[in-house]
Amino acid sequence: MTPAPPSILPRARRRQLAQRRAQLRRRRAGALAVLLVLLVIVGLGLSSITGNSSGNTGSKSPKPTTPAPPPAAPAIEAGVLPWTLTAAVSRPVVLPAGGTSLEVVGGLDSAGNSDSGIFTVDTATGDETNQGKLAAAVHDAAGALVGSQGFLFGGGSPNTVADVESFPAPTPAPAPAATAPTAPAAAPDITGVVTTATAPTATPGTVVGQLPQPRSDAVAVTVGATSYLIGGYDGTNPDPAVLATTDGTHFTVVAQLPVAVRYPAVAAVGTKIYVLGGEAVGGTSAGQPVDDIQVLDTVRKTVTVAGHLTRAVTGASAAVLGGHLYLAGGTTTAGTGTAGAPETAVWAYDPTTNMVAPAGTLPVGTSYAGVTVIGNRAWLIGGENAGKPLSTVEMLVPNPAFGTVGAPGAGSPYFGDKLLVADRGNDRLLLLDDTAQITWTYPSPTAAAPPTGFYFPDDAFFAKKGTEIVSNQEDNQTIVQIAYPSGTVLWSYGHTKVKSPDAGYLNTPDDAYLLRNGQITVADAYNCRILFINPDGTVASQIGTNGVCTHNPPADVGSPNGDTPLADGNVLVSEIKGSWVTEYTPTGTMVWTLHLPIAYPSDPQQLGPDLYLIADYSHPGAILEFNREGQILYTLRPHSGLGELNQPSLVEMLPSGVLLANDDYRNRMVAYDPATGAVVWQYGTPDIQGTGPGLLNTPDGFDLLAPDGSTPTHPNTG
Repeated sequence: MTPAPPSILPRARRRQLAQRRAQLRRRRAGALAVLLVLLVIVGLGLSSITGNSSGNTGSKSPKPTTPAPPPAAPAIEAGVLPWTLTAAVSRPVVLPAGGTSLEVVGGLDSAGNSDSGIFTVDTATGDETNQGKLAAAVHDAAGALVGSQGFLFGGGSPNTVADVESFPAPTPAPAPAATAPTAPAAAPDITGVVTTATAPTATPGTVVGQLPQPRSDAVAVTVGATSYLIGGYDGTNPDPAVLATTDGTHFTVVAQLPVAVRYPAVAAVGTKIYVLGGEAVGGTSAGQPVDDIQVLDTVRKTVTVAGHLTRAVTGASAAVLGGHLYLAGGTTTAGTGTAGAPETAVWAYDPTTNMVAPAGTLPVGTSYAGVTVIGNRAWLIGGENAGKPLSTVEMLVPNPAFGTVGAPGAGSPYFGDKLLVADRGNDRLLLLDDTAQITWTYPSPTAAAPPTGFYFPDDAFFAKKGTEIVSNQEDNQTIVQIAYPSGTVLWSYGHTKVKSPDAGYLNTPDDAYLLRNGQITVADAYNCRILFINPDGTVASQIGTNGVCTHNPPADVGSPNGDTPLADGNVLVSEIKGSWVTEYTPTGTMVWTLHLPIAYPSDPQQLGPDLYLIADYSHPGAILEFNREGQILYTLRPHSGLGELNQPSLVEMLPSGVLLANDDYRNRMVAYDPATGAVVWQYGTPDIQGTGPGLLNTPDGFDLLAPDGSTPTHPNTG
């Protein structure tokens, strides 16, 4: 059984998200330009993942010039989808099937047996359709599309075979005719509901020919009308011959690999095919990963060793996206200390310089996955982790907002910024750079806690161009304003561990922000009021009646837990009792109010003129977008797997366009791609509490700090 499919967002929604991402990325343009220049100056050479720059033209009076650096390749946004395959599979052949679908053929099942299945997967929904069976179960085969047919070359069954099997390439169903809508479209709901594959509907595979000799662990790649079979062995001896076919059944030897390998990663750029790594067959390195980069020139019919990877790797996946060659996953003994350990690194290789540079990170370390490209997105299907077949589906897509290849932080959803985390259960604040390294901790030996202690920091937000931090201590019944990075206490409000509605007291304060006028606003949750506090500690204004905890605007509010400042000076309030969201002026005038059909609304944020984002603090938790008319425009609520949320209390859309949430009771920060629901980043080990590097304990708030001191997720504060 498989958790449920997400729905691809409607075209209008995708366009809206794209426009928002473009707007948010513009602020990074200058910083990226400076970064590129610096990379060239220090001679890293890692960011040039495109073609050559033009040089001197040879005029009679040449002037010294500095060639402009070639455009940098974008880093990779890598994510694991919220749905999974019906069954785990490794070492399958995966082919594009038209539209958003791909075809999965053969492989190994969870018991390590060869599989005969042929099925398609719609990457937009996770739906599977059984297309029949192969004539014989097989794994570690090579595969290609030749005309309207799919072909499987060799493989293990369980012994290495020479069979060539053919099967019909699926035809995507025609799109339904457009009709005038009669009612509002249903909201996209990425849920993780269990589905099953449909019954077989297609003709099974047929043996249509034989390879010159048995071969398994090879890879096929197509250039023009010719498919090339590269690497592998006959079960004992290497097979370095590169075979070419234009019909799937007749083969010509066009070249020999200088380094005989099985399980290489292979991809074509133009008329050249790049063979990256693999496992050596024969020789002193037999059975070990290699780092060789071999290049097949399909015009000259030659193969040369052009360079070397940063580390030896086998069973990795290669894909060309946006004209750039990326390498992901695999297994290696280098740098891991454990033979065969799964790799999470994504690399970029520049054929013009033979340079290899970091490009991102896989959420799930994967080797021996099936891989194919649809449009500008690569899909890794199944594979192995610690020797066990996987049912996961991962995606790779170039995203300039995730950084540039070779730059520190490449692949981070907050590239170039710093992330402040209120690690509530550990009574501390952490600041992470875009490589997820801790650069500052509070309290610490160099940043002392307040005299009253630092207990249960529920939220923390930067203020005054990143020179101060405001944090509410929910169970400590206090708010503190500290200098950053010294930690010096500048201001405080409330009485330590004393709950009261009286002047100067709080009862479970939530979401304390510094406003532009110097006041601090806070949702005083169980006093059922919103306070606007002057720097001298007096209350300038209040929304709600002390102790009257019911939704009765504008007089009363029902246990508010959010009070987000808006651009017009108003605040956006969420109420636990009754699940209401209301906009108020600072003097308590209601602008609008809305009941949401969720269990526990938390910390609403404004994304557009009539577009809002909110977390459902439940289990399984959810991320929703809605408008003032009460329409739920987007829902992300995975019910299982890595994407499942357990009481998320704050979600923000980052400048990169992803949705970042503190997943309180899974003890992590987690980022999602909104179009697919894929988990593209996390900090913290799901469901594990701890204080060491990479561990959190009930994180309950976060903030983003840009290099210029701005706070892109709450630009309307002081």
